[in-house]
Amino acid sequence: MGLRKILTVKEPSLHKMCRPVEKFDGKLHKLLDDMKETLLDAGGVGLAAPQVGILRRVVVVDTGEEILELVNPELLETSGEQVGAEGCLSVPGKYGLVKRPMVAKVRAQDRNGDYFEAEGEELIARCFCHEIDHLDGIVYTEVMERYLTEEELNGED
Repeated sequence: MGLRKILTVKEPSLHKMCRPVEKFDGKLHKLLDDMKETLLDAGGVGLAAPQVGILRRVVVVDTGEEILELVNPELLETSGEQVGAEGCLSVPGKYGLVKRPMVAKVRAQDRNGDYFEAEGEELIARCFCHEIDHLDGIVYTEVMERYLTEEELNGED
């Protein structure tokens, strides 16, 4: 396993559509392992392959209980609404106000190509949507209402 460099928002590859994964092989397994290690090292909640320079539909999400590996993920359904602070490892030190669903259900493949579904609420729902946006070349700064100030982030009036 190894740490990968996380690209920042100025990198053109972060704004490109990712291709589906078709080969479920050792190369994919290494990417997933490296992405999990990189995510844990960076202290994030989610990481998408384009953030480490790979234009494939691969995401890892730390649910707090496990790290989900989502290959070729797609949103199946969403419900509710939440508006709140959102950050990104590719936009270090900045947070924006973003509207996302309260609940999101995804269908994806695991590292061996088997399909499964996962559902998340609140932060995990936000993360599913945020990371799938990355796979479509969208960074949260393109869908946010505005950046949040330091005072707002610290809960000051």
